[in-house]
Amino acid sequence: MDFSSYALDGFYDELFEAPGIPHPGARLLIEKLGSLSESELQKRHQAAELALLNMGITFNVYGSGAGVEKIFPFDIIPRIISHADWTYIEKGLKQRIQALNLFLADIYADQKILKDGVIPRHVIDTAKEFLRPCIGLSPPKGVWCHIFGIDLVRDQDGQFYILEDNLRCPSGVSYVLENREVLKRVFPQVFAASHVRHVDDYSAHLLNTLRSLAPSHVASPTVAVLTPGIYNSAYFEHAFLAQQMGIELVEGRDLAVADGFVSMRTTRGFQRVDVLYRRVDADFLDPTVFRADSTLGVPGLMEVYQNGHVAIANAPGTGVADDKVVYAYVPRIIKYYLGEDILLPNVPTYLCWEDTQRRHVLENLDALVVKAANESGGYGMLIGTHATQTEREDFAKRIVQNPRNYIAQPTIALSRSPILVDDHFEGRHVDLRPYVLYNGEDIYVLPGGLTRVALKKGSLVVNSSQGGGSKDTWVLYDDSDPFFPVLNQSQIQL
Repeated sequence: MDFSSYALDGFYDELFEAPGIPHPGARLLIEKLGSLSESELQKRHQAAELALLNMGITFNVYGSGAGVEKIFPFDIIPRIISHADWTYIEKGLKQRIQALNLFLADIYADQKILKDGVIPRHVIDTAKEFLRPCIGLSPPKGVWCHIFGIDLVRDQDGQFYILEDNLRCPSGVSYVLENREVLKRVFPQVFAASHVRHVDDYSAHLLNTLRSLAPSHVASPTVAVLTPGIYNSAYFEHAFLAQQMGIELVEGRDLAVADGFVSMRTTRGFQRVDVLYRRVDADFLDPTVFRADSTLGVPGLMEVYQNGHVAIANAPGTGVADDKVVYAYVPRIIKYYLGEDILLPNVPTYLCWEDTQRRHVLENLDALVVKAANESGGYGMLIGTHATQTEREDFAKRIVQNPRNYIAQPTIALSRSPILVDDHFEGRHVDLRPYVLYNGEDIYVLPGGLTRVALKKGSLVVNSSQGGGSKDTWVLYDDSDPFFPVLNQSQIQL
């Protein structure tokens, strides 16, 4: 199959720089794909889907009856990121996680950034995820966010933008690791010859990050993943990461607080837990502090945490930095704490709580994307260019009734990448969710991340809950690196 009929349609393409002309790092892949027949490529696609099915890579979809478990759709044509692009992205991500950690530490302590008027106080005071019980907390090593997921997009000019931050319980990294395993089987020699950076050591980096949070006197800390349970949409990932790290997967009912420590029930009795990697929202962590009706957390957990007898990643309270209104102030946050200009820019954002900006939004709903401050997964969002008049009128009412809860952004012409559609290739819009680990000293950025793809033609919504799928993401090494010899083209087979 060749790409002779593949159209760019005016969008930036992740594999082609012009019709029929691939980006330098994608030339080998495009050439070898073109040498495969339709039937051979379909066989490989089917083999990839079967492998994912056998791996049990699923997620739960809510809203249509009880949770429905589905296989995460996957396209076998990888997305390729050059060494130069990745170097730029990596620097921007490291800058962002450092600044947001300083912001969280300040917001829950002296609030200097509010006193200096850099962010209006009411923006924080009215933030749903600003948790007052967390004021005065002192997380290990002063780090609030240890695992960071950032949604990144590229526009039609090839410029990268941060679309939103995910500091609470960022999900999706298990798909990155499993997608890679599948693609290495589907295109083994092209993968090796393309000088793709590896991702299979992520679990080791994650475990080291978690262990580093334990008190220094604990020689061999016990770490566990705290999950809401099997009905959570990301339960597969919770179980997968626990298995990969060789640690326990626990629910709140498996834990108990006694004598000032957290312990988990085992077949040999209670065992003390030093670090919890929480995949439970902070509101549900401790019914004595947050939601009294929560059955997912552990009564007394926050007191143990405050006393430094257990570490929690990410720290409770980090969700305030996920608020999409707070997101609009990140350029100021970076400048305030680091004295630097932002490297990876935000998408231009209108704040509906400001009168002038709200009027502009209401007058231009047909051209803007409107988002609720604390929704995710494609929910609570209006894409004005694709919405009906009724939908736009409904959102206008919501904005007027609760302006603090909404932001608006121009519609970004998201970059596209080819997917396999029956007997040909078509372009589909993509985004990227890189993952960052931070222990207060070292910052590790997983090379690549989760490329999500809007499988529906023309759609800009890439979320799995809204019909999106994923691709493997190939970040390339520097071609000048002598450690990676270039194979003779004739030696490379698919």
